[in-house]
Amino acid sequence: MTALALIDSVVAKYADELVELRRDLHRHPEVSWQEQRTSDRVVEHLERHGWRISRMPRSGVVADLGEGGTTVGLRADLDALPVADLTTDPWRSEVEGVAHACGHDVHTSALVGAGLALAELHAQGLLGGRVRLLFQPAEEVMPGGARHLINHGALAGIDRIFALHCDPSVDVGAVGLRSGPITSAADRIDVRLEGNGGHTSRPHLTGDLTFALAKITSELPAVLSRRMDPRAGVSVVWGVLRAGSAANVIPDHGIASGTVRILDAEAWASCEAVVREAVLDIVRPYGVTASVDYLQGVPPVVNDRVSVAMVASAADEMLGLHHRTEVEQSLGGEDFGWYLEQVPGAMFRLGTRSPGGATFDLHQGDFEVDEAAIGYGARMLAGVAVTALAAG
Repeated sequence: MTALALIDSVVAKYADELVELRRDLHRHPEVSWQEQRTSDRVVEHLERHGWRISRMPRSGVVADLGEGGTTVGLRADLDALPVADLTTDPWRSEVEGVAHACGHDVHTSALVGAGLALAELHAQGLLGGRVRLLFQPAEEVMPGGARHLINHGALAGIDRIFALHCDPSVDVGAVGLRSGPITSAADRIDVRLEGNGGHTSRPHLTGDLTFALAKITSELPAVLSRRMDPRAGVSVVWGVLRAGSAANVIPDHGIASGTVRILDAEAWASCEAVVREAVLDIVRPYGVTASVDYLQGVPPVVNDRVSVAMVASAADEMLGLHHRTEVEQSLGGEDFGWYLEQVPGAMFRLGTRSPGGATFDLHQGDFEVDEAAIGYGARMLAGVAVTALAAG
């Protein structure tokens, strides 16, 4: 039996166990940096199959298998979102206000499945190198758990790294590929204004802070559209606007918080300075002061062309011809980009939509997946590891 055929056989053998693991994780979601139970479940499944386990500080797991030669990394993220589960499944979240609304329970279960298949390959002398599994905490917060794992040596010695991400716009059984950037950079911005408040009948005697706040929310995106290369696709979207508590009172403080997303890595490097300067220029006429907290979150995920070719080859072998598609670059952020700044690799999209079924949106409480995606994800992760090891 070939290595890829053995992967298919092992994943099929554990299919029910992997689905039950995903449902268990979905019932017991944990937000960023609190993924202790989730880490425990990962360890339970892998340590009895020969994986060398390292628990990371705070949360997260790194597992190694094999000896010598090329080392391939496979990464999954563990954390859930502070979002209420609006599904009606028997395995819906039992933690109030927390849900796996981005599919990280699928990512984790698929990587465990890949680990079980790779362990069988190793037992039969078919692995041909080393594999490291990175079960990463805190992908959903900036700057994310990827840098935490990197700082603790999880990337040391890895020659190439791969990851998947649920895509509810792609049918289950298919994967989406893209060479070059597949996500955008994502930063957080908090603008705080202070000024002399007063009565709305006398705005000339105050710093009209609410008016200045409105100017920031509308004019900062406009300024960036002229100060930054428009091909960089800079997008500013506000999620929080807060000032005042009475209709006839000009407040003395307020805040605007949002995200800045940028398609281009070079533009990302210069955006913070432009934002800070622009905010000060916008509020200057209104007699208020501004402070800007700018958190550079994650770089774009830029897929290496050779690594994408390996994913394509694995897809053809594991899923069959015509089960991969080209996808567009997303404005979503993903801290997998930090790994790819240090070693080559690729992230691919895992189809989670039932054919003919509804298309759900990520980060929404009603997010649903076709659970057959778990097995396909496990096959793909194990298959691309074998493909990369064979390439040396």
